[in-house]
Amino acid sequence: MRQVLIRRGQVSVEQIPAPLVEPGHVLVEVAYSLISAGTEIAGVTQSGKSLVQRTLEKPERIHKLIDHLKAQGIRKTVAKINRQRGESVPSGYSCSGIAVQVGAGITNIHPGDRIACAGAGIANHAEIVLAPHNLLVKLPAGCALRDAASVTLGAIAMQGVRRADPRLGEIVAVIGLGLLGQLTVQLLKAAGCRVIGLDLDDRRVDLAKESGADLALNPASVDVINEIRHMTGDHGIDATIITAASRSNEIVAQAMQITRRKGRVVVVGDVGLGLQRSPFYEKEIDFLISCSYGPGRYDEQYEEKGLDYPYAYVRWTENRNMQEYLRLVSEGKLKLGHILEQEYELDQAPQAYAALQAANDKPLGVLLRYLVKDESIQAQKQTTKVALQSRRAGDKIRIAVIGTGSFAKNTHLPNLQRLSDLYHIRAIMSRTGSNAKAAVEQFGADYASTNYQDVLDDPDVDAVLICTRHHLHAQQAMQAARAGKAVFVEKPMAVNQEELDQLAAVLAETQAPFMVGFNRRFSPIALRAKEIIGAPQNPLMVFYRMNAGFLPPDHWTQTEEGGGRIIGEACHIFDLFRFLVNAPVTEVNATTILPQQEHILTSDNVSVTLRYANGSVATLLYTALGSPDFPKEYMELYADGKVLVMDDYRVLRVHGTPAKEYVSPVQDKGHLEELRAFAGRLRGGSEPLNGLDSLIETTRVSLLVMEGGKEACSTLFGQ
Repeated sequence: MRQVLIRRGQVSVEQIPAPLVEPGHVLVEVAYSLISAGTEIAGVTQSGKSLVQRTLEKPERIHKLIDHLKAQGIRKTVAKINRQRGESVPSGYSCSGIAVQVGAGITNIHPGDRIACAGAGIANHAEIVLAPHNLLVKLPAGCALRDAASVTLGAIAMQGVRRADPRLGEIVAVIGLGLLGQLTVQLLKAAGCRVIGLDLDDRRVDLAKESGADLALNPASVDVINEIRHMTGDHGIDATIITAASRSNEIVAQAMQITRRKGRVVVVGDVGLGLQRSPFYEKEIDFLISCSYGPGRYDEQYEEKGLDYPYAYVRWTENRNMQEYLRLVSEGKLKLGHILEQEYELDQAPQAYAALQAANDKPLGVLLRYLVKDESIQAQKQTTKVALQSRRAGDKIRIAVIGTGSFAKNTHLPNLQRLSDLYHIRAIMSRTGSNAKAAVEQFGADYASTNYQDVLDDPDVDAVLICTRHHLHAQQAMQAARAGKAVFVEKPMAVNQEELDQLAAVLAETQAPFMVGFNRRFSPIALRAKEIIGAPQNPLMVFYRMNAGFLPPDHWTQTEEGGGRIIGEACHIFDLFRFLVNAPVTEVNATTILPQQEHILTSDNVSVTLRYANGSVATLLYTALGSPDFPKEYMELYADGKVLVMDDYRVLRVHGTPAKEYVSPVQDKGHLEELRAFAGRLRGGSEPLNGLDSLIETTRVSLLVMEGGKEACSTLFGQ
């Protein structure tokens, strides 16, 4: 399918893989999409700026840059910056079209229904979009698809009006008469208000009069204060809604000046907020911010999971705002013909953006138009695989990377490039087509896909590297093993015992080469420690502290998608213990804190002691209570009179033996070496991979500790 993408300040229309329908979502063939003259043009401009320019605009980024330099070094930091600058970014957040496929769990939408969609990264300028239930609405009878493409701007305008709480007969000012301001004027008129519009553009002032404004003024040519004094009997405006976009602080100052005592000022647009105390204090004005489309915005549970707010308690959610806006359009109470001024075909998107960036006579509302129900291009639109190049792999391992999250893009894919003598990146798959294609372009894969089955059916894929969210790991690993692929799955191996048992059975049946991304054992420090302790005559004592840092309870790693941080992160350390001790676990003891506040999770703060068959004892202190300024990982290992101290995978200090300590200028947790070891395994080498029994044991320990995370647990392992 075709989609508009932004890269380095340039707009292009490119072929990308189409999305697949998912539960709770609807696949929509787009008829029209609306270009936002404010948000999207600002995004184009921002993407063309250098790192220095963007850093100067937001100095807080300097600290993140310095932290990354300290941890990863100059080479990896520069590479990450270059990758981010070169990434293609989807554009658009408001569209309309026809439902093509409906995911499980949705009963009120059917194929063929006319749909309007909202949301950045969802309602893109693309031939096919995948929208979750609460970010789409069915069009009422009489509402044209062309008009419905403005649904996002309409919901934003409606939420701003609701925040202003206008009453019949009140006088309300709208500062900024762009597309959002024009819609706000009409909504206020529909609510029975008298409306004053203010803008520095005479053409927009005239359009506001056509939209129904009782008075529309250009402050550059008219004494606004005097005009408002006469209109309001010197009382001032009851409420002022700011829909302008400007970094100037003067706009808010002007709103305070024209608003009456005990009036309301609502900020909808992106304006400077250098506020002065005196107008607020002297007039006792209520100053309000309107958050986008309404309640539910930026709430993942509402937008992505489809969990609605109770009607009686949250009357106007973002979805209900969208519905009401389209109802007003369908009944003719909102007129859009004079403000949706220009249309372009999808392939003309660069010209459309150029028109919005022009110095003079910028169109107010610009639509992109798509061909719908054209059977000759239907198959092309829904293709989930886009080839970019074809290269000879030779005798290299042809690998497909599944998932394009930050870890895959910042760690595994760059490492696969570094190991180009061993690996050929055959495919990159992501549920989002633009992400898949961007990664293919950056890392030189043969094709991009949104369909895992494309990879499984490809005879030229030898192995898969699974980097998706945790709850998908076991199922995707089983599918790959059954398809005859070697499997490298990022941790965790599974998020529950049932999945683990099923995966173990499939691996035993298929004998597929299999590895889990427990990278710590492949780090130079772990290998050096193993070499120094050699074959110990006595059991080991190991203490490990992980200052994990706080994550809120609703972070995805804490949900069913992540399984919890013990399963998703502490598993690394349980595997490292097994590597160092070289014996199976016989007993697991876990003790948690008893938090007094609900945002502190017991499972994030646990002390775990493992006993091993050779008598060794290893303890992990895992906590989210510490400061992020303190190093994250630390280990002490005691063996036969020797003491080894590891500090954050940079330093290994050695006591009781003349062996040299290990010092690295950058942190190295073994990610590169684990891929090298996986290649060695596939080529029949004897690299020290962790065996399947060890992988299952580590995962079982993680599951057991997580299960007992609400209270202390003590278990004889294996019984």
